[in-house]
Amino acid sequence: MAKKAAVLVDQMYQVLEVWYPYYRLCEAGLEVNLVAAESKKEYLSKEGYPCISEIAAGQANVDSYDCMIVPGGFAPDFMRRNQEVIKFANDMVNAGKIIAAICHGGWLLCSTKIFRGKKATCFMAIKDDIINAGAKYIDAECVVDGNLITSRKPDDLPAFCSAILKALENR
Repeated sequence: MAKKAAVLVDQMYQVLEVWYPYYRLCEAGLEVNLVAAESKKEYLSKEGYPCISEIAAGQANVDSYDCMIVPGGFAPDFMRRNQEVIKFANDMVNAGKIIAAICHGGWLLCSTKIFRGKKATCFMAIKDDIINAGAKYIDAECVVDGNLITSRKPDDLPAFCSAILKALENR
């Protein structure tokens, strides 16, 4: 399965929602890059666990990726403050790539058109945000609607990663 995924990172990320998908996709044979506003920068999780980005969003080539994963924590709120990150997310959406968001990851996706007319889930605190961005909210561990894959919280990671891998197999 020679595929490539971008896992977006920023400060205050949720540890499990970055590292569980990262290692699960690596284990499945994918090349996985940590993409952020800046390359080679250390971003700390909510608990202080470090993550060093590999590629700046402004330098990431959308054509090189099959999938984008947006983890939660408070990182998506920081991600959506950076125009290059928003542009990368929009370009991935517009290219029809697999877009996966867990927990607060939907915050960044509200800056794209991915939710319009789609079913999705998220952490309950941002439910209104994704509804206002056009989604039909469903409270489920994982919701797949076309190229959009969403989950609510770390407990949903097994279903979330399984759905991502299944979607990638079908591409």
